[in-house]
Amino acid sequence: MKHSFKNDYSELAHPQIMNALAAIGDRQFEGYSLDEYSFRASELIRAKIENTSADIHFISGGTLSNLLVISSALRPHEAVIACKSGHIFVHETGAIESTGHKVCTAEGENGKLRPRDVEAILDEHTDEHMVKPRLVYISQSTEVGTVYTKAELRELSDCCHKRGLYLFIDGARLGTALNSHACDLTYKDVAELADAFYIGGTKNGALFGEAVVIKTDELKPDFRFIIKQRGALLSKGAAIGLQFEALFKDGLYDELAGQSNKKAMILADGIRAAGYGFQYEPVANQIFPIFPDEIVEKLHKIYGFYDWQKVENKTSVRLVTSWATPENAVEEFLIDLREL
Repeated sequence: MKHSFKNDYSELAHPQIMNALAAIGDRQFEGYSLDEYSFRASELIRAKIENTSADIHFISGGTLSNLLVISSALRPHEAVIACKSGHIFVHETGAIESTGHKVCTAEGENGKLRPRDVEAILDEHTDEHMVKPRLVYISQSTEVGTVYTKAELRELSDCCHKRGLYLFIDGARLGTALNSHACDLTYKDVAELADAFYIGGTKNGALFGEAVVIKTDELKPDFRFIIKQRGALLSKGAAIGLQFEALFKDGLYDELAGQSNKKAMILADGIRAAGYGFQYEPVANQIFPIFPDEIVEKLHKIYGFYDWQKVENKTSVRLVTSWATPENAVEEFLIDLREL
């Protein structure tokens, strides 16, 4: 196999992250994210989102971040609203349901949840014989590589808060979303419009780790108790805090996200020039070209990627680039595609 385009976390970590971790390998520090690195990282993130009162918690992974925020926000009879393509509904092995909370789904449009989807689900749940929707979950970018614009996110936020719902954003790929040419949102906008969200490190150069940001005061109390109870309060929390300090100290986080997007756009432009279309318009580091099945079969012998969906008599596939994707791997893919 020449190269894998399966995901954006196959590479271990950016060299600056590895060097930062190696530099403190024999140092002592306070445990459970009460160390100097985590404190500095939290302040850097607060400065980035322009919110000095937000709570920051460092968690090892995305599924765990989703589970912690959602289960802590909901009372036993309450439910979460998500797209049918949403990560918590499709790819987390029922993690949310295992906490006793139903995931109510809507079809959405291009991977995005719309206010009318939320309203329709609320209208369907009328009394105490049904679960009570209380939180809306979205991903930015979405599972199909699309991104919410500022207007779209504001409309959804306004709908949620008008109807007494929390808005939570899965930010596993927040970096590539906010650095997309199709996105006019800033980190500050996200913090203003969402009640809670997380900034993904695992898929943007970190060895592992996500930074959960809680803005709304009523979601803040006892969150560290909940982290501990779920087995997610790492004794060596400094290992995550240090990484986020390195990512946000000198703009590395956005730099890496920009690199991921740049390579995806080169790939997308070349695929389009070769005469192929896309299931969703490419705007970030996940792209979904549509190829004849015989082309897909031949490409599988050379590259790693996932088939996504049947589109008439063809197949859409998912190609993902990362900060570490070599440009020559993109060029070789395009050359091989033209020669098949």
